Amino acid sequence: MEEITTERVVIIGAGLGALYAALNLAPRPVIVISPEVLGEGASSAWAQGGVAAAMDINDSPEKHALDTVRAGAGTVDINVADMVTNVAKDHILALTRMDTPFDRTEDGGYTLSREAAHSFARVVRVKGDQAGFEIMAALIKQVRQTPSIQVLEGTMAVELLKEGNRISGVVIEDANMPCSNQIRLTTSVVLLAGGGSGGLYALTTNPPRIRGQVIGMAARVGALIADAEFVQFHPTALNVGEDPAPLATEALRGEGAILVNKHGVRFMEPIHEDAELAPRDIVARAIFEQTQAGLNPMLDIRPIQGENVKMRYPALFEACARNNIDPTKTPVPIAAAAHYHMGGIATDTDGHASIKGLWICGEASSTGLHGANRLASNGLLEALVYARICAQSIVAKTPQIIESPQLDVSFEASSEKHNDIEAMNQLRQIMADFVGVLRNGDGLREALQQIAELEESQRTNISFINMCATATLIAVSALLREESRGAHERTDFPKTNKLAEKRSQIYLSEALDIRAEISQDTS
Repeated sequence: MEEITTERVVIIGAGLGALYAALNLAPRPVIVISPEVLGEGASSAWAQGGVAAAMDINDSPEKHALDTVRAGAGTVDINVADMVTNVAKDHILALTRMDTPFDRTEDGGYTLSREAAHSFARVVRVKGDQAGFEIMAALIKQVRQTPSIQVLEGTMAVELLKEGNRISGVVIEDANMPCSNQIRLTTSVVLLAGGGSGGLYALTTNPPRIRGQVIGMAARVGALIADAEFVQFHPTALNVGEDPAPLATEALRGEGAILVNKHGVRFMEPIHEDAELAPRDIVARAIFEQTQAGLNPMLDIRPIQGENVKMRYPALFEACARNNIDPTKTPVPIAAAAHYHMGGIATDTDGHASIKGLWICGEASSTGLHGANRLASNGLLEALVYARICAQSIVAKTPQIIESPQLDVSFEASSEKHNDIEAMNQLRQIMADFVGVLRNGDGLREALQQIAELEESQRTNISFINMCATATLIAVSALLREESRGAHERTDFPKTNKLAEKRSQIYLSEALDIRAEISQDTS
């Protein structure tokens, strides 16, 4: 295997967290590993709602933190929530200085939307439902103009390298070539910012490549994983047969859109006092139950006032147009889809993992902010806050590097097969069937047995092994949490256990031991 050595900080991923960290590290040289052309494959670019921040004069970071803690169902790290919400406004202003075109009111203030479980309208948005895309566009422009940042587009990281308890490098390959050679990129500083795990499920809103690989990579070299069982399912993915499923932003419900079934019944009103604006886990379960009962849940945007609704929510209308639906005339079919992973690689307050030389930001991390149920639009906020924290920590804790040559990386075709679409589809269906919105012990054990068999059949497929590692961590953690809390709903343990009001932590080695015991018991 070819080996290249660099003193650059290696950033794996190219979403909001990765690019914001790269900019905050400047002028320290970095190299960004991006599977796609910048802006095309990151979950950040698909985010519709916006960034949560207490910008209103009547709002406050303390109120934002309180809403975060309430939504997190008892497992939020309060100190983290206080820290993140207190600096939220600073990051909105920083993005504004980078020419992010946030929606503005007539008097020049920020247009603010209210989303589920927020007590105030505090979601700063761009062009209605284009926040992720527009923020990414502003960051990409800055990255392209920053000499210290080299971007390797069309390149994918598949494995972390470790010597002792310190990261020593990363293995990369061509992201678009079915079979390419692999290159060992030797480095002492790695920042993982490569997204979550939603694509492990058959129905997801995540970009195609976001399938838990980054969490799996870190877990396989011994990083501690936290809160893995908590996977958030977005209530209103468009149920139109697309993969990934288009998203109908929560801001629509904030403006007055309602949820109805095929009989025109508003089913959320008797379930929660906030009806359509109840916490996401409650709304997602209600929609899932309507789907299971054959009642065809739908989002009706016709109650939203104003003639410019089409201009305010272009992503929704474009997705509907592709599927011959006019949402101004008829409700839109929806389903609950895997959307955001609250769990991930455990980080300390500096964004550092349990392995030296490894930092994490964005959805792959587990900082303690989200608890059992992420508060709407806190995801992009967390990515921004911890991207800067990671950058500052890397500068403070590693030798100063002013110059480092750009890398000359090229790949060639290889006879070794790296991808198996059929195996991936099987894994996604297993997760949807047994580790989805509703879970039970028997189903989770069945999932673990099937994941083990799939993984054994793909022993040379490193990327798939990473996916299986993350799937195993989610399923084992869900099995061990014998209660229902936030986004984790056990039908065999429907009540919340006050004694279990704490974050889960697990190493992959422990999860694999449990998986092996289950496979042995059922053989």
